[in-house]
This record gives sequence, C-alpha cells and structure tokens, in this order.
Amino acid sequence: MEAVTSFLVLLLLPQLIVSEVPTSTSYRAVVEIVSGDSMIFSGEPLSLRCIIPDPYQASWGYLWFRGSVQLPQTGEIFQLWNANVKESGKYSCQGKKETDVGSIKTLRSLPYEIHVDGGFAILQLAKRPVLVGDALDLKCRLRGNAPVHETILYRDGIQVMVQSGSSLNFHLPHVTLEDEGRYSCRVSWDLSRRTHSVMSVPTLVNILEVLAKPVLEIDIDNAQLGQYKMNLICHVQYNAPAPAAPVNYYFYKNNNLLGPANSLNHMHVRKAAGWYSCRAKVPKLDIVRWSEPRSFGEVTGPPLMPTRPHLRNQMTSRSPLHTFSAPETQPASPKYFASSPSFNQRTESPSPSEAPDPTSLPTSDRLPGQTQTSEPQGVPYRCKAETQPASPKYFASSPSFNQHTESQSV
Repeated sequence: MEAVTSFLVLLLLPQLIVSEVPTSTSYRAVVEIVSGDSMIFSGEPLSLRCIIPDPYQASWGYLWFRGSVQLPQTGEIFQLWNANVKESGKYSCQGKKETDVGSIKTLRSLPYEIHVDGGFAILQLAKRPVLVGDALDLKCRLRGNAPVHETILYRDGIQVMVQSGSSLNFHLPHVTLEDEGRYSCRVSWDLSRRTHSVMSVPTLVNILEVLAKPVLEIDIDNAQLGQYKMNLICHVQYNAPAPAAPVNYYFYKNNNLLGPANSLNHMHVRKAAGWYSCRAKVPKLDIVRWSEPRSFGEVTGPPLMPTRPHLRNQMTSRSPLHTFSAPETQPASPKYFASSPSFNQRTESPSPSEAPDPTSLPTSDRLPGQTQTSEPQGVPYRCKAETQPASPKYFASSPSFNQHTESQSV
C-alpha cells in the first residue's frame, strides 16, 4: 500500500510543479522606431523594433499586433516595405519564449501609432514629447519636388506663421501650454503660369509641463499600517529627460509641515481629521508644484494651505509672439501672426476666417496640389526696424481661407 501511495505521489508531482510555473513575466516590451517616421507617405518604408528589457539576456521570440489583431511577423524587426493607407494604426509587440514547462510571455508593449498618408503634404514633429520652454520644430513634407514659394503653418485652423521661399521647416521657440493644439501646413508653388496649393491633415501636438500638478491620495485601507495610521501618497508626473534631477516631497496638515523633505512620494501619519496637501519640488530646476488640499474626517471651514514661496514661472500663459532673426543675406523671412479665435458659423459664402479644407486633394492626373486658393493678407504692424530688409514682418490675427477656387493664371 505504501508503495502504491509513493508511486501516485511521484506521478502527480510534475503536474503540481508545472501548475506553479508562471505563464507571464513582469517585463513589458517596448516598441521603438528604427527608420522612417510616425507619419509617412503611402509607398514609403518603415521599420519598428521590439525591445525586451530582460536583464538575463534570454532568447525571446516576438509577436506583433496592429490594434487587437495579431500580425504574421515574428521577428525582432517589423518592416513595412511599401506602406499602405490601410496599414495605419497602433502597433504593439510582445515577447514569447518556450521553456521545458511551457510558454512564457512578456507584458504587451504600449501602442506606437503610425499614420500612413495618401495625400501630398504631411506635417512631421521633430521630437516627442515637447516640454514647456522647449522649442517646437515642425517640418512640412511635400510629396515629390516642386518649386515652393510659400509655406503656411496653422494651429487649430488659425495662421501662426508664413514663410516665403523654399524652406519647409518651422521653429517656434519657448513654447507654453497655450501652444498645444492641432497643427497643419499648406504649401504653394507656381507652375505653368498657375498657382498650386496642398494642405496636410492636422497633427496633434501635446505640450507637457516638466513637473505636473501633484495629486494627493489618502490611503486608509492599508492593513500593514494598522488601525490608527494612514498613508499619504503624492502622485506627480515628472517629464524631465534623463538623467532627471531628483524630486523632493513635502506633506502638510492644516497649514503645518509634517516633516522634512523626503525623496519618497509617500508618508505614514496618524489618522486625524484635517486638511492634507503635498508639495513637489525639483531644487536643481527651481520648480515647485502644489496639490489641491484634501480633507480627512470631520473638518469645518475652508481648506488651509501653507504660505507658498516664490514659484518658478513655468510659462503656462500664452507665449509671446514667435520671432525669427534672419541673417542680412537671407532675403526670404517668415511672417508671423498672433492667434485669435476663429468663427465656425457657416454662411452661403465662406468666411475668410475659416481654415483651408485639409481633405481637398488634387486629382491623380495632375501635378501634386493643383488646387488654387487665394491667400488673405493680414493688417501689418509697424516694423521695429524698418531699415533692416531681412527682419520679419508682424501681422495681426489673419484668419485662414477655407474656399478652394479654380486655378487662375498668375
């Protein structure tokens, strides 16, 4: 009988061991772009790489997805040789390896969005993310070669900058949160005594603060702290590029500091009614952000906040007019426009405040962008230095024009 029991134990032991083997790891795969851009023309190539942050450098296989659909590619590099508009979407990857006890998978990567454009102009962002105070560099790409004489940049349908000449690059220094929006560009050129024009689809540009506003969490259900204590957690989004300067955290109750600066974003305190808040500070960058106060228990009166010291201006208000210093030898200088609200009301004849229709594309039997539009001119301000021929001209708000007219002789 004992022999039979031992035999059964030995028979079931491998099954018990296999059932305890995990089928996934804590590693999360990462998708990065190898060649191309997140916005490309149809017919162009694109390469993505799947990275597995495995400290043991194990051998992994790869699974690729577009949305929720698994793709047939299984290599580390995902290649689009001749991109099609239908291949636009959010791409992700996942690591997979076979072991003696079964398959193990990593966590699926965060999606990487690819847009394949079938039009004649696209607006590309030089880098992501864009932080408050950074320069915003944009490039308006044109399919094919054309003798470009003017390029216009729009934000949310309003003209931001006009450049004369063949340059397709825009540079906006020291952006603020107010510079966030949907950007598009329009390119115009003359050919065969006609003016041709094409416009890109809008591209969303997000502007992030280096240190976002903290959010205080009061955790009272932590069993490890016991019945009489709670955990204060200061959640903050820190977007500084690596190597990032350290963040110090401070916690307050009823206008009183609860302790010295801490590199950890949480603190254990005794449960007591009152108003609680936290402060996040980056000493090297001189940036300080405060959370909104939160109440615990029965409190009366308005929330109390500590006296706030000098805060560094993170440029959250509307940035000044973007300026451009051109060398004296540069004849073509851009014109700049101040932003003003546009009107969306439709009338029988389109208002000049409406932006050009980005969906209007030229026919395939003509050169790119044989759509003629007339460009409204703003009311000029007086130039600061009229004797400098290469200095930029500044304009008051000049709404863009939305009506596409037939090609006219120039």
